[in-house]
Amino acid sequence: MLHQLPELPYAHDALEPLLSKETLEYHHGKHHAGYVNKLNTLIKGTEYEEMSLEQIIRQSDGAIFNNAAQVFNHNFYWHSLSPNKTEPSELLMKALENTFGSFSKFQEAFSDAAINLFGSGWCWLVIDQHDHLHIRTTSNAHTPIEHHETPLLTCDVWEHAYYIDYRNARTEYVAKFWELANWENASKIYEDKEHLNSLGLIPPCNDPDDPMCDIIDEMLHNDEPAS
Repeated sequence: MLHQLPELPYAHDALEPLLSKETLEYHHGKHHAGYVNKLNTLIKGTEYEEMSLEQIIRQSDGAIFNNAAQVFNHNFYWHSLSPNKTEPSELLMKALENTFGSFSKFQEAFSDAAINLFGSGWCWLVIDQHDHLHIRTTSNAHTPIEHHETPLLTCDVWEHAYYIDYRNARTEYVAKFWELANWENASKIYEDKEHLNSLGLIPPCNDPDDPMCDIIDEMLHNDEPAS
């Protein structure tokens, strides 16, 4: 099974002026594509060749893990951005306010975590197995699905995500992130996790290169009873 580089969910220039066409061309077309190509090379002829990204992440280590996790993380990152202004749904907003005190306090805490993450990595809003919201940071390629947490939103703070537009000014990049944050996508995942699985309405997701399949699978796995 060859893993594919997903198309961006918008045009390369759709996030301008906050993220430039040049940034997306390099980030998606070079860095993200590089992880996909390297992963396919590494898994050829191995036990991982027919596995989904989630399965590879859960069962591998070293270079195979790093490249598989970075493919997943980037797949999810592109869906965490939107060229259109979005807001959290009423249900997600209520959960954010209950957890963090207010939406602005959540943004402040998330921004602080993203800005102060040492080195390269990711900042996430996740929902855990008990339906609690958390802000998580992960270094390098690490990802919340390693710990059975479902991501709702992520900000890539590897320097290649913003260097062309902001040089080393991570603080400025993170501030602009809020103007692009895709709350429509985050709200959909949150509401699916909260409601659809309990009603049996989450359909099977069998496309290993659909960036949302691993999220849907993660929801299902999170709610499976322990054996």
